[in-house]
Amino acid sequence: MNPFDSAILSFVNSFAHRWFVLDATMALMVSNNLIKGGVITALIWWGWFRASAKQNENREILSCGVLCGFLSLFLARTLADVLPFRERPVHDAAAHFRLPYLTNESIIHWSSFPSDHATLFFALALSIFFVSRRAGIAAMCYAFFMVCLPRVYMGFHYPTDILAGAAIGVGTASLVKVARFRALVARPVMRWLEKSPGLFYTGFFLLTFQIAITFDSVRQIGRYLLEVAQALRHGAP
Repeated sequence: MNPFDSAILSFVNSFAHRWFVLDATMALMVSNNLIKGGVITALIWWGWFRASAKQNENREILSCGVLCGFLSLFLARTLADVLPFRERPVHDAAAHFRLPYLTNESIIHWSSFPSDHATLFFALALSIFFVSRRAGIAAMCYAFFMVCLPRVYMGFHYPTDILAGAAIGVGTASLVKVARFRALVARPVMRWLEKSPGLFYTGFFLLTFQIAITFDSVRQIGRYLLEVAQALRHGAP
């Protein structure tokens, strides 16, 4: 563990297992989908329907920003797979991490670096910023204090995991400001909206719903399919 991570993690962890209410609050924040994804998803919908002379442009930005959020997640997952595996602080004996009350040690055993949550929500927050500076700054503060900081507190990530994830998210979402890229991505979406608004909003709801619940249902379906495939491969009835 590098000195930067060690110093910040030690400071944050010094508050753990001292006040049950603080630990319980942090545990709620890392596990509750309304807190994790619901607020920023709501801001996306607010930006989409916000009355503005640039409403069409704002919708192009947001639709492109959502795609960039997925792209940033793909980049983060790729890096996590190709870089050396990094144990989460809660699982790393070398971190000397003091467990908060209500710690859930059964989290997905993926590499800690970089943080998927920081990647996704900072990408979305920057997209919101391009639509409204105030809302975007609020979204970035929310992503840091309400989504990412609790994950450090509960031992899910080191600080550099968060910083790397945020950098990936912000860097990817910056593509939204590239006119050619935005046109390539957003114009087919806007044509779909014009031709079939009912079907479009059905898909848009399902997509943003998955963001709000941080893809829990998709992961459950994926695990189910994997387990069924493994069972069938081994001749299970």
